[in-house]
Amino acid sequence: MSDGKRFDDDLRSRLTDDQYQVTQCSATEPPFQNEFWDSKEPGLYVDVVSGEALFSSLDKFDSGTGWPSFTRPIEIEHVIEHIDSSHGMTRTEARSADAGSHLGHVFPDGPGEGGLRYCINSASLRFIPVDELEEAGYGEYQQAFIDAAVIEKPKAGAVENPTTAGVAVVAAGCFWGAENLFKQLEGVRATEVGYTGGIAVNPSYHEVCTGGTGHAEAVRIEFDPEVVSYAEVLRFFFRLHDPTTLNRQHNDVGTQYRSAIFAATPEQRRVAEQIVREERESGRFRNPVVTEVADLETFWSAEEDHQNYLDNNPNGYNCHILRD
Repeated sequence: MSDGKRFDDDLRSRLTDDQYQVTQCSATEPPFQNEFWDSKEPGLYVDVVSGEALFSSLDKFDSGTGWPSFTRPIEIEHVIEHIDSSHGMTRTEARSADAGSHLGHVFPDGPGEGGLRYCINSASLRFIPVDELEEAGYGEYQQAFIDAAVIEKPKAGAVENPTTAGVAVVAAGCFWGAENLFKQLEGVRATEVGYTGGIAVNPSYHEVCTGGTGHAEAVRIEFDPEVVSYAEVLRFFFRLHDPTTLNRQHNDVGTQYRSAIFAATPEQRRVAEQIVREERESGRFRNPVVTEVADLETFWSAEEDHQNYLDNNPNGYNCHILRD
């Protein structure tokens, strides 16, 4: 059996006849007799064949035509346009980029800034409600609905400041790689990534990445003081990142990637300042150490998909190595 035949058989087995005829044969479903023409539920519309994100309910409007209409795709590169000269007229056809599914047509009579109307067949779409985006793997599109006040920002939650021995909070660039290396230190009981050192309340990853909140991507380390001391945790911290680059770790640039130690107590501050002095005078670095020591205020836990990131995504982005 050829790959094309196998693919076609697979499509026929998982698509309805209407979905197959629309996406594969460029058919058009009847107006006012399709699933999404008058839907107002917030969420994401994806390609029924590939799952590629195509349109958002934020850009959907009632065109009066009887088909779902949008002012724009969620990502312009996800929708490919072609000249369609069938049926004795010239129109602009819209197809999905990944699967090449026929979606509908584009007309220059829309209400948005671009003046376009993406007239789309319901049969080419699968709908993901906004409260299911994270679970369905489309969490990256939640922020637009948060910005539009359709949903509230997920509550990350504040962690109480540690006032006893056994907890350290540091920033060493992207917290994914830093957390992964701290787990290798003997005596570390638990780690958590989050945000601290900024002005916003309960910041999201998206907000911190803009650099506008002042927060640093930080790691909260719980350790056994009988196995490893606070000073030894900090010396390990200097081994896993470059403390000489201001507001930068490798290709990651911005204040959120600064090198910092956040001291929870006067004693932690004293030890931190001592370790920074030692590192500056050690001769191990060609350039001056720029690590800052600051008082720890609120540590905001990062979203769940950032916790233990490299454990869950072994081939994920990592710019940290542990030096001797």
